Amino acid sequence: MPVNYVTPAPEALFPVAGVRLGVAEAGIRKANRRDLTLMALDAGCTVAGVFTENRFCAAPVQVCRRHLAGGNEIRALVINTGVANAGTGEPGMQAAQKTCAAVGKVLGIADTQVLPFSTGVILEPLPVDRLVAGLPAAAADLKADNWHATAHAIMTTDTIAKAASRRVQINGKVVTITGISKGAGMIKPNMATMLGYLATDAGIAQPLLAALVREAADESFNCITVDGDTSTNDSFVMIATGQSGALFADAADAGYAELRQAIVDVARELAQAIVRDGEGATKFITVAVGGGKDRDESRKVGYAIGHSPLVKTAFFASDPNLGRILAAIGYAGIVDLDVDLVRVWLGSEGDEVLVAEKGGRAASYREEDGSRIMKSAEITVRVDLGRGAAAANIYTCDFSYDYVKINADYRS
Repeated sequence: MPVNYVTPAPEALFPVAGVRLGVAEAGIRKANRRDLTLMALDAGCTVAGVFTENRFCAAPVQVCRRHLAGGNEIRALVINTGVANAGTGEPGMQAAQKTCAAVGKVLGIADTQVLPFSTGVILEPLPVDRLVAGLPAAAADLKADNWHATAHAIMTTDTIAKAASRRVQINGKVVTITGISKGAGMIKPNMATMLGYLATDAGIAQPLLAALVREAADESFNCITVDGDTSTNDSFVMIATGQSGALFADAADAGYAELRQAIVDVARELAQAIVRDGEGATKFITVAVGGGKDRDESRKVGYAIGHSPLVKTAFFASDPNLGRILAAIGYAGIVDLDVDLVRVWLGSEGDEVLVAEKGGRAASYREEDGSRIMKSAEITVRVDLGRGAAAANIYTCDFSYDYVKINADYRS
């Protein structure tokens, strides 16, 4: 079960004017499950995205990049689960293009106005004929208040649907932001998460939106890790419809800072939900690294701790074998790190203990204190590198027996 996370109720996910969503059962990989999603966008929307840096990026990722780079007005997104259409060569590219053409025919738009997305098993051909056959049902289901159903339809090994929504007042206008994400394993993106979609009825000029989607990813999805693996299909897409009347052309515009913060908050909630639902996770761990010379080295240390199987298994067992944390800090790649200046704390809500300082175990530390905190469902590892003022947070989870079971049986 996910760590302290519950999917918001349908009524808590606010419709975004200009976006309609529909889901259908296409039988992509398994029968009797919603595995096909269609998003229809009104004319006038701006769309931007960031994608995986995996060199084996999936065919739909390549098509998305091409359609966005071509300056096309994006009018639809189509998402299938079950089969990733990655590692499928030229037939996979043809399947992604056929998908776009079929969506274009159903909605009466050009195929270059469609962004395709796939998630699921890698190295298997996409049954595109089943996908195409399911599109009319997805189109018939299109409605503005369908975010809850869509959050469920994009799941694969997720145990729970992930969604978030906000309404904020900016420049006298009520602005809505709603998003969904999916992912539970193969999570350590170089850009975003496995799949994430965020829409707002604010109007954001294309160059500004392209910058914002990267900034939002960098402060949310780029701060998470479940297992250190980067997927072939990672995609994070942001849609701005402009239908609230709150319009932004430049980052200096009045109210933009408030909009940016609200969007980052929603993206961060979606990203953390992925970690809370990490495959087999029983604990949610924040690695807060401060005292760095710059943000990059703070993140580097955070990821070294968050990736370490030895650290993650110790947290699962509530075993305060905290030398593993020091080892991870030491191999993070900071060649001139002065270990005598490093301090490490372990904490849960209202309870924090100093674990290490001056190159070793803190004189005040008692193992029973570490054991007490490690039994908590939410834990913070706080590190001060003693090198400067830069800081970064990384969010991760423990490794349990179930992580192995889920991934061993994934294709069954």
